[in-house]
Amino acid sequence: MSLAACAEISRYFAAASVIPNSGKSNAAATISHSLRTSIGGYGVILSTSRSTKKKQMVVEASGQGLTYRDAGVDIDAGSELVRRIAKMAPGIGGFGGLFPLGDSYLVAGTDGVGTKVMLAFETGIHDTIGIDLVAMSVNDIVTAGAKPLFFLDYFATGHLDVDVAEKVIKGIVDGCKQSDCVLLGGETAEMPGLYKEGEYDLSGCAVGIVKKDSVINGTNITAGDILIGLPSSGVHSNGFSLVRSRVLAQSGLSLKDQLPGGDITIAEALMAPTVIYVKQVLDFISKGGVKGIAHITGGGFTDNIPRVFPEGLGAVIYKDSWEVPAVFKWLQEAGKIEDSEMRRTFNMGIGMVLVVSPETASRILESRGKTEKVYHIGKVISGKGVTFG
Repeated sequence: MSLAACAEISRYFAAASVIPNSGKSNAAATISHSLRTSIGGYGVILSTSRSTKKKQMVVEASGQGLTYRDAGVDIDAGSELVRRIAKMAPGIGGFGGLFPLGDSYLVAGTDGVGTKVMLAFETGIHDTIGIDLVAMSVNDIVTAGAKPLFFLDYFATGHLDVDVAEKVIKGIVDGCKQSDCVLLGGETAEMPGLYKEGEYDLSGCAVGIVKKDSVINGTNITAGDILIGLPSSGVHSNGFSLVRSRVLAQSGLSLKDQLPGGDITIAEALMAPTVIYVKQVLDFISKGGVKGIAHITGGGFTDNIPRVFPEGLGAVIYKDSWEVPAVFKWLQEAGKIEDSEMRRTFNMGIGMVLVVSPETASRILESRGKTEKVYHIGKVISGKGVTFG
């Protein structure tokens, strides 16, 4: 069975909700939920996941810009599902699920890498996809200020190729080292008939911890606060259904061709592993002044940034305030993709956004090193949603 486009909507049921704006949705690749499970026996893992897979639709562009929906991924449908779930289980919408444990919270997150695995099959690059897997979960839980403790992985394939699996697991180990957590265990499943020859799929779960009085939850965000953007390495692990089934096919280029405007191949640009922000973000938090953090995954700026705001607040993003990587410029031009669709599908070069006070923003921007790229990308305003100006 070929891997279909996955519409990702993260939803977490917090045992003790600290999310100020619980109804927000995230267009990312798995539907995730934290369980109110007792600590100590089976069920110590706080997160499980399931994917909603949709058949890809063959859509003619008809002269109009490509959209994520053209590739079979409907972000709006996922948002509607989260809205309905919120009626049954209030308190959803955060990037991670929180479970009280003494004077701390365990924070759990689960995710996969979506159809980026299909590019791993096509390019033969298997040693970095595991970094993507770890990144998608640890970057989510660090938004609450949690330090990752351990990671669990799931590797499923039709026929186990030991050499390929070793490369994938090596990437997972590297990702855990980057996030300073332990690869506690995992599962390898060999299921003939479910996957095509040479295919596999990945998912994982990260658990971290944060003191209750140190949780980053956005409740003290006010109009006038500053948005600080941390650069991405490229597409990360979202939007690949659109990249693969539409842009590549329409561009006339192959993965081996040089990226227009870049000095690497298209394959190298697309397979660049997701940045793991854990150490950098925890360092910012330790110095004080961080009020909210948004991981920019599926849903881009439009859907992810408002998730950390209290009601009545929105954001304005300053266009041209950061360096947009060449891969996004190529994707937009080759796919004739509208600006609004780009901002809702891709991270556009910013993988994590910190909401900080003006004083903290000045300190961060003034203290950045010569090689450290940190951008002042916008501010919090009274209102709703995200605008670009």
